[in-house]
Amino acid sequence: MTDSPVSRFPVPELHDLPDDIRTRILEVQEKSGFVPNVFLALAHRPAEFRAFFAYHDAIMDKSGNLTKAEREMIVVATSAPNQCQYCVVAHGAILRIRAKDPLIADQIATNYRKADITDRQKAMLDFALKVSREAYAVNDDDFAALERHGFDEEDVWDIAAISAFFGLSNRMANVTSMRPNPEFYGMGR
Repeated sequence: MTDSPVSRFPVPELHDLPDDIRTRILEVQEKSGFVPNVFLALAHRPAEFRAFFAYHDAIMDKSGNLTKAEREMIVVATSAPNQCQYCVVAHGAILRIRAKDPLIADQIATNYRKADITDRQKAMLDFALKVSREAYAVNDDDFAALERHGFDEEDVWDIAAISAFFGLSNRMANVTSMRPNPEFYGMGR
């Protein structure tokens, strides 16, 4: 691993951050044992940091018909074609842990259609990729296909929201040259 910077933009010192952001970062560090670089990179703009993580938490930590592992599948599957190294590696680690499967993230990032997942999950990822690549083409047939796999309208919203949100995240990670922490690579293996 190289000692690449966290971001091409300035990264504030922890002691210089507003209290709420510093507290959030320290809580994440306590839980995971390290500070994921996304927290440090986005701390460059505190108001945007707050908005980003508020929306992240709203779509990724909510209850519903999608499991936490399925939510991470969406992130990995849509981040791969966007060539977002940070999100594929970091969320791949989270997916491996949540799915309790050391192979699943690599399978989904490479070709989810051949991954060891259910037909329901493949339909979910088909839709997520359509939202990511060509949301303008989403139509009633997409909703009907998802309904046949047991997804309701709230599930469809969740799939779309995760795909769309991580489109933003992927683009910002690439623009900032955000690198995944070395710790992510071995997690859940």
